[in-house]
Amino acid sequence: MSPARFLPRVAALAAALALAACASQSPTTADAAPVAMIPPQTMVQAIRAAAGDGDGELAVQPLRDPMVEDLRERAVALEGQGDLDGAAAALDQALEIVDGDPALLQERAEVAILQNDFTRATELAERAYALGAQVGPLCRRHWITLEQVRLSTGDAAGAVQARGQADGCRVAGPTRY
Repeated sequence: MSPARFLPRVAALAAALALAACASQSPTTADAAPVAMIPPQTMVQAIRAAAGDGDGELAVQPLRDPMVEDLRERAVALEGQGDLDGAAAALDQALEIVDGDPALLQERAEVAILQNDFTRATELAERAYALGAQVGPLCRRHWITLEQVRLSTGDAAGAVQARGQADGCRVAGPTRY
């Protein structure tokens, strides 16, 4: 057989293989829709704004240890100065004194977001919710923390679920006469 006779068959076979390769190719990470990186400051602003003013709703406010309150205030000041490691250290020190304080855990979760430590932020927010009153402004902050983390990691369904939980945190306060 002459090579000229094989050429059409080889070309047809090459075309078929190329089509098969295209059809069976699974999407790669590069083909997938990119996750939009939300700036951590924007995430924390959304979390803190979700608390609202709490006007007319049930909000549990525990008594504070003065030493813990000083550390919390120090953390706020350090965060404002851009010293996130210092803010985290102050909150960690406060958590050594009162390890089950949902508000402290939430504040530490927010600093973890600012440090781009979303795994730690998730752990802290989940623990804070489990230990907290599960109603009111602080409850919303827990869930909006989870929503923001899920949005930043591309988990849209998880973010919607977290938003629904946050909406369920709003409970009217008791009627006062």
